[in-house]
Amino acid sequence: MANEKLRRQIAFEAARLMYARQESEYFRAKHKAARRICQGWVKPADLPSNREIRDQIQSFARIHEGDRRTANLREMRIEALRVMGILRAFRPRLIGSTMTGHVRQGSDIDLHVFSDSLEAVTGALDAEGFSYDVQRKRVRKHDEERVFTHIHVADRFPLEITVYATDLHSFVFKSSVTGKAIERASIAELEQLLQREYPGLAIDEALEAAEHQVDRFQIYQMLLLPLESVKQSPAYHPEGDALYHSLQVFDLARDALPYDEEFLLAALLHDVGKAIDPRDHVQAALESLEGTITPRTAWLIEHHMEAAALRDGTLGARAHRRLKASEDFDELLLLCDCDRAGREKGVEAPELDEALDYLRELSQSCE
Repeated sequence: MANEKLRRQIAFEAARLMYARQESEYFRAKHKAARRICQGWVKPADLPSNREIRDQIQSFARIHEGDRRTANLREMRIEALRVMGILRAFRPRLIGSTMTGHVRQGSDIDLHVFSDSLEAVTGALDAEGFSYDVQRKRVRKHDEERVFTHIHVADRFPLEITVYATDLHSFVFKSSVTGKAIERASIAELEQLLQREYPGLAIDEALEAAEHQVDRFQIYQMLLLPLESVKQSPAYHPEGDALYHSLQVFDLARDALPYDEEFLLAALLHDVGKAIDPRDHVQAALESLEGTITPRTAWLIEHHMEAAALRDGTLGARAHRRLKASEDFDELLLLCDCDRAGREKGVEAPELDEALDYLRELSQSCE
């Protein structure tokens, strides 16, 4: 096999692994791809560069995402500018794919901030109501070990904020793709980029619109958390509180249809109305979720009690025919079965954050 052909094949497979989120690092992706293609050792000179793999990833993005990718990049840059304004005191810099334009489905907004106090940065995020996790990652390179502090923000677009010491503000960071100084933008430079790339964009209006964009997963969390205090009849729900029940139902639904986000949302959210109006929890759920779920998810939630009556043999013939006429009838019955099975004492169920993270990642990867 000619070396150039081999490099292209390895680059293609490595890019496929990274685009599909099976690998997140160039080093691991290219070596896994080499093992799959050559089934043996490959000379380092025959391995593609990070740039070759990145270019191939962008080809996948153009083919699979089309115009949506361009619109998504614009919205991500506006959101980056909004968050940078919140973190202005820490001299934020936008880096990565949102800066360069090499975004794809599920790409993060990557920011560098500079502060000697992690608590000061998280305090600014807390004041704006962001949901986040702090991760400290040890990296050993060239016989030197360093610890990087990352803040992972779960929002409409995922953000990764890396916190560096204040005195590193002028340090020149190198790109793992090009080996050169990374491209980065300050607030003023990002505003100039937006004006250059999107002529006619009213930045202040775009920022105001972005500020009012609601992360629907935070709404789901807000509606689900009160279910932990909703104690149900032991005769029908021996498992205990309504949140534990909802997480059991979600887990069973995920086993059945792991990639059907609308169905999984119906499984997780079908009882959120019980913490609002126990007398009519279905209508309360639909009203509280309006605008954050699709018509299909709403239909499944709306009719899950009728499906239970159907399983019990107490649903009228006319209502039965009406439900059966829907193309989602089979999923409705499956939701009912999961609802009934998700009532076990002491069984293992995912945590709420895990369930929401799964759905968020599914939404980002499958649009």
